[in-house]
Amino acid sequence: MRWKKTLQLVDVHCEGEIGKVITAGVIGIPGDTMLDKMNHINEVDDSLRRLVTLEPRGCLQMSVNLLLPPTKPEAHAGFIVLQSDKAHPMSGSNAICVVTALLELGMVEMREPETTVVLDTPAGLVTARAACRDGRCTGVSLDMVPAFVEQLDVGIETARFGTIKADIAFGGVYYALIDVDQVGLTIAPEHARELAELGVALKGVINGQIRVQHPLYPAVDEVAYLMFRNRVGDTLYQTCTTLPPGRVDRSPCGTGSSANLAALAARGLVDAGSRLKSRSIIGGEFDIELLGKTEVSGRPAVLPRVTGRAWVYGLQQIGVDPDDPLAAGFMLSDTWGSGFPAA
Repeated sequence: MRWKKTLQLVDVHCEGEIGKVITAGVIGIPGDTMLDKMNHINEVDDSLRRLVTLEPRGCLQMSVNLLLPPTKPEAHAGFIVLQSDKAHPMSGSNAICVVTALLELGMVEMREPETTVVLDTPAGLVTARAACRDGRCTGVSLDMVPAFVEQLDVGIETARFGTIKADIAFGGVYYALIDVDQVGLTIAPEHARELAELGVALKGVINGQIRVQHPLYPAVDEVAYLMFRNRVGDTLYQTCTTLPPGRVDRSPCGTGSSANLAALAARGLVDAGSRLKSRSIIGGEFDIELLGKTEVSGRPAVLPRVTGRAWVYGLQQIGVDPDDPLAAGFMLSDTWGSGFPAA
């Protein structure tokens, strides 16, 4: 072999959502903070993201987490979520994948029955407490960044459904939260394709009608995802996060569940100590707990804890031959659907 670049990855999934982890092959990304590094990937050089997430080496139905040395002394590791559209600041399922890989591969020393791992993310520090037994990480609880509401019940004008209501909230990234009955669907596997395309289309409409900007991280300035939700019982919510260019999250979605928790707290439906469950479209569950309340630049915010599981299922090494014409990756509309970028 005569590869000009070699990467090592760990194959991990969290309740069915693939979150591979790059463990070797990247020396560094320019930037003083993890947010700076994410912005460098999105604005200056996205060749690494394209290499690992696009065909022929990647696919739409996955994320790839880039491990980096932390920029803050209290953190064990930094990570950035790489997806097919761009790099993102935080993801609960991906953080669970990262913690599981760090511990089960011995990159962070595992201590039973519990190991604390602090992650440096573009959205801020995330503290994880991993339940450990017999060398296995059996579950990860994430103390998420403060989640808060921008707007409740904001009216969104749509051509297909007329005016629909959405809660706009931050849970690590910005979400539009929409009760699924407003679009005449249920959160079920047979509706995944329609939910995916509809969610991505509505996200574009919403970003055209409202403006958001995180008060501490000005570069976080758009609704990243749309989550459909359905209240099943007093403490159980079905969730379906839709991701560009048009797919659904296989996991219950930690950041989206945190945003939903903030919306419920703003309505007075939950308080410190409340515990909920978020159930994904394929039946996986996260436990969601409201640890307490705080403020973000004067805005009421909640402190969520998200608990879930991940499994390591493989090891991978990929490389790029100097003559490979597809080193930059490629996209086809058969998988990208209506999200395929215009020429």
